[in-house]
Amino acid sequence: MADGARLDNTLTTINPATGKELERYPMMSDSEVEQAVKACHEAFLDWRHVSLQDRAERIRAIGKALKDNRKELSELMTREMGKLVKQGEQEVDLCAGICDWTAANGPEELATETRDLENGAKGRIAYAPIGVIYGIQPWNFPTYQVIRYAIANLMAGNGVLLKHAESVTGSGLLIEKIFREAGLPENLFTVLRISHDQSDTVIDHTLVRGVTLTGSAAAGAVIAEKAGKALKKTVLELGSNDAYIVLEDADLQKAVKQCVMGRVYNNGETCVAAKRFVVVDAIYDRFRDAFVEAMKDVKHGDPMGSEADIGPMAREDLRNDLHEQVEKSVAGGAKILCGGEIPEQDGWWYPATVLDNVTPGQPAYDDELFGPVASLIRARDADDAIRIANDSRFGLGGGIFTTDTDKAIKLAEKHFDTGMVFINGFGLAQPDMPFGGVKNSGYGREHGGFGMKEFVNVKAINLMG
Repeated sequence: MADGARLDNTLTTINPATGKELERYPMMSDSEVEQAVKACHEAFLDWRHVSLQDRAERIRAIGKALKDNRKELSELMTREMGKLVKQGEQEVDLCAGICDWTAANGPEELATETRDLENGAKGRIAYAPIGVIYGIQPWNFPTYQVIRYAIANLMAGNGVLLKHAESVTGSGLLIEKIFREAGLPENLFTVLRISHDQSDTVIDHTLVRGVTLTGSAAAGAVIAEKAGKALKKTVLELGSNDAYIVLEDADLQKAVKQCVMGRVYNNGETCVAAKRFVVVDAIYDRFRDAFVEAMKDVKHGDPMGSEADIGPMAREDLRNDLHEQVEKSVAGGAKILCGGEIPEQDGWWYPATVLDNVTPGQPAYDDELFGPVASLIRARDADDAIRIANDSRFGLGGGIFTTDTDKAIKLAEKHFDTGMVFINGFGLAQPDMPFGGVKNSGYGREHGGFGMKEFVNVKAINLMG
């Protein structure tokens, strides 16, 4: 079952810790989809005239409602996709923080600007909402992926449609309920329980003005082509195989700790996770030995409990695909230092795994390993390390460990070919910093005020006299 399951025109969610069915949800008919798009557009026609301050207050209320429903939402995410429940709680907290930041800063970010022009003319630049924005979102952060694009677009004055991953259908519907109970106008945010074919009709719909997707590079290429054919703007946040560089003068203990967390957080199923570890020759052996010991200590177990470090992978096919990537890498010369075997138990588990002797041509070097598998790569020096880091078709994030922060900043600003760089630590997303990538990791930015302006009409108004 590739993404949830379909039985008798329903979407079926499955607990990855046990492999057992959770719930079934009826899919929408074509006429229901058409009505949902039209209803969202009608809601937008009113919402676009709501003041920025009043929109901000509604978004602030959504943030509070997320906090109020923190336990229910985090536990549902754990049941549907296997993340540790404590990390689900962190996810909800981040989402509430995004709402609070947007409410505090949105009115200023979107305020009309004035400019003095030549010959005494005056200019006004208005950020006008454009209409219904359609989001296609994945399963790995069931709440955050939704909040990231939905809150920015609601603040901008747009309407929002969501096609969530089938395997987290319940989470999507609970978010919709939370939005509605927080006072968001009816139909302004709607979850579509639809097939891929129905999704294509939504992209092509006249009332849909923009499309945003978080997913694989392959999915991004398909959606960008479909949206481009319909002359719809897109924002794409795609996969990556982020490199974390460890230089000779790094704090080794800190680097190991942060790199382990960066690889196994959210069960290793994070687009901006640390995946390739590029270590200079001078300290490679010491880092490798300490890193492997730390990865051996990573415990998988009940994601609802407090003892486990990682839970199960979200779906059986994802676990099997990851294992196949490991096996192909080993066939290409990589060496397993720990992990690398599917445990004999119910559910879709995979151990924390470290691969050494990782070289170009192996999946562990070239591709995204979306699970708790780390690739160790030896570099001659700092210049060679940055070369290896950039030797990728992806460019979402990356990291540098060194005690020379001036050097790290120079490498990050001038040489690292990614949208985000973390220095002396592992990071995910922050409400006040832009999030997004380059190359096959997509385009467009979210957070930090940038996402609010991705789907607006930047309107030039010229007062000539």
